[in-house]
Order: sequence, then C-alpha cells, then structure tokens
Amino acid sequence: MGAVVSSIVGSDADGGARGTALGDLPESCVAEVLIHLDPPEICRLARLSRAFRGAAAADAIWGAKLPRNYGYLIVKASGEADLEWVVSKKEIYARLCRRNPFDGGTKEFWLEKQKGRICMLISSRALSITGIDDRRYWNYIPTEESRFHAVAYLQQVWWLEVRGEIDFLFPEGTYSLFFRLHLGRASKRLGLRVCNPVHIHGWDIKPVLFQLSTSDGQEAQSKCYLDEPGVWVHYHVGDFVVKDFDAPLNVRFSMTQIDCTHTKGGLCVDSVLIQPKV
Repeated sequence: MGAVVSSIVGSDADGGARGTALGDLPESCVAEVLIHLDPPEICRLARLSRAFRGAAAADAIWGAKLPRNYGYLIVKASGEADLEWVVSKKEIYARLCRRNPFDGGTKEFWLEKQKGRICMLISSRALSITGIDDRRYWNYIPTEESRFHAVAYLQQVWWLEVRGEIDFLFPEGTYSLFFRLHLGRASKRLGLRVCNPVHIHGWDIKPVLFQLSTSDGQEAQSKCYLDEPGVWVHYHVGDFVVKDFDAPLNVRFSMTQIDCTHTKGGLCVDSVLIQPKV
C-alpha cells in the first residue's frame, strides 16, 4: 500500500513539477481501494487527506465490513428497537466492537476490530453448576482476572457437572468454543501474583469430558486432563458451523467429570468463550 500511495503523491524532491496529489483523487476512486482493506487500515488511511477521510466515512465502506445481521446485533447491544441514534454504519461498527453485555450482564459479545467477526463470552454465573448453592463445595470469589469480576471456585466435589447454552443469531461462519479454567486460587501478595494450590487434587486421575451440541444436529467433544496449575487455560471443546445468519441457533455445552471414585478440587471456572475458528 505504501508504494501505491507514493506513486500517487509523486515526488518534488528533485525539483520537478508537482505530480498528482492525494487530494486530487475523487472520493469514489479512493472508496474502491478502501473497500478491500481491513477496518484498522481504513482508519489509518483516513488521516492522509480530505478525500481519504470522506471515503473512509462512507456507509458503503462500513456496510461491507458489518455482519449481515448487524441490525439484530445492534438491537441486542443497545436493548432498543428504535435506532434513531445511529448516525452512520461506521458508528455501528465502532459500537459493536465494544463490549456489549446482555442477559443481565452475564454474557457479552463484540466484533473483532480487524475482521469484524463476532466473539462472545459467557460468565460462570450464566452456567448451571451442580452443587453451586452449597458453599461446602463451590463459592463465587471476586477477582480482577475475570472480565466479569468473579469466578466460580470449586473446593472439593465428587460429581463435577457444568452446563450452559446460548440462543443467538450468529453471523455465518465456523466458530470454536472454549472453557476458560484455572487450577488453584490466584491472589496478590505485596503486589505480586501468587497461586494457592491447597485444594488442587484429582485432575490427574481421569480426564474431564467437554461436549457441545447445536439445535441443527452438530456435535463435538474432547477429553483433557487439567494439569497446568497457576495459569488460565482455554480448553477447546469443539467447533460448530453457522450457515444461516437469519435463523437463531441454540448451542449447548458442558464439562463433566462424574467418576465418583475420587474427589477433585481447586478449580476456577471463569467463562465460556465463543470465537471464529482460527
């Protein structure tokens, strides 16, 4: 892109006549270039000249970057059916790139700034956790390491069962689903992060089973031993494909370890992440 810009600008360094400058280009020509670029590149080039700035604000440019069901997404984000406040599609894109909480703040979605693809995070408070009401087994503990400011902490249990689901109009594409987990209880001491491993046990005996299924018949599962204490890990459950952006999809997911021959504990459950498959 730098070579293209240089050729347009021309060079006066040798004392030659001034060539065609960026400001001489019509916005329609600039728009034909910008529409093929990613949003961060469009924003950077908007600083080059008035023509680039005008083209970079055009609805035609940002409409091509938005998901096709952006109307549903902006209503979901704002909680309002009346969108009179919307000035431009660039503004819609910027709004959707922020954290957009819904369902009482237990879930949130946003667009990737680079490609405009949707990501979603589901809090542990939106999950069905067996035994969560019994403080002998589970507690919600505050932490700055979660975007929801709290995680479900397991001290000890025989039967591990965590389930959740989401109904959403996902844009078309392939998505990956992960559980965000942490072995041990992290805290700060004298400004340093420390991890208390006192309750960690039982995860090396049998693997945890992760599963997902969708309302259109897709299924996936994986098994994994939890063996990385002290760090947050995204455990991949599986992938699912969205073919119809105009039809709601129900996605159900779970993590279980229901072998009651041994107890397990010392686990933090933060959230479930859904993002475009890399």
